[in-house]
Amino acid sequence: MTAKPSRVIALGFFDGVHLGHGALLKRTAEIAARVGATPCALTFDAHPEALITKTPLPLLNTISDRAELIRRLYGMEEVIFAHFDDALMHMPWRSFIQNMLIDCFRAVHVVAGPDFHFGYKGKGNPALLSEECARRDLGCDIVPLVGLEGITVSSTYIRKLVAQGDMERAALFLGHPHCLSGVVGHGRRLGSALGVPTVNLPFPEGLQCPAHGVYVSVVTLDGRRLPSVTNIGLRPTVTISHEVAAETHILDFSGDLYGKQLRLELLKSLRRETRFASLDDLRAQIERDLEETKAFWAAQ
Repeated sequence: MTAKPSRVIALGFFDGVHLGHGALLKRTAEIAARVGATPCALTFDAHPEALITKTPLPLLNTISDRAELIRRLYGMEEVIFAHFDDALMHMPWRSFIQNMLIDCFRAVHVVAGPDFHFGYKGKGNPALLSEECARRDLGCDIVPLVGLEGITVSSTYIRKLVAQGDMERAALFLGHPHCLSGVVGHGRRLGSALGVPTVNLPFPEGLQCPAHGVYVSVVTLDGRRLPSVTNIGLRPTVTISHEVAAETHILDFSGDLYGKQLRLELLKSLRRETRFASLDDLRAQIERDLEETKAFWAAQ
């Protein structure tokens, strides 16, 4: 699609692309349609907090998954990832508005949340953004925070839910299932040896790992949504490893998916990862996991 000469820009990091982000992105799309501009999300390739505090922050999504969710769920025609480095961290807040938003990205309207801070030491805030935009004849909307069950929807809260393995509640606050995508790699074929062949996704470095365990899941492959069950963890019964693996068995499916791109969505926790006394005990538990997964899908 040919880009229009101006943009309505949603500002934020958008980790998880949750309901609060969704309210902001919907407003962006509405304004863009009204003024005939390109709806766009402007975000960063690294979380500013991680660079400022020098402390790694586990994220909910990879860059590619963030972009895909923003486009697929909220109709943004463009997702721009600005490189967050020392220069951007020290950029004065007025320069961010003039140099980046207006001069570089041709913004005619910007949309942000009430907790959006920008510029050197985060001195830019929604009030200053609104005032400066008005002075420069640039449209500006500040979208209120979204609450659910008396809790403010936030990436921080959702990360805690994912770490606890509570995928159903995470999906409630996200507005969609928690997902992971990637290219299928080679595993150790232990699933096949146990009679339950799996596809293996490498778990990206820097992401918040779900609680180790078994989950009802769904795989999206070539536009098809396929019921599945996924183990995330270290496979303590069959190997000694410190590398987290996501191993998924697709129900009623056969075929080699090595090298294929797929999206994995985790829907419900079945149990925590356990070290079994024998492979026979593990095989019996896998059968119970499969039955419970089939029962879940039969009830849908």
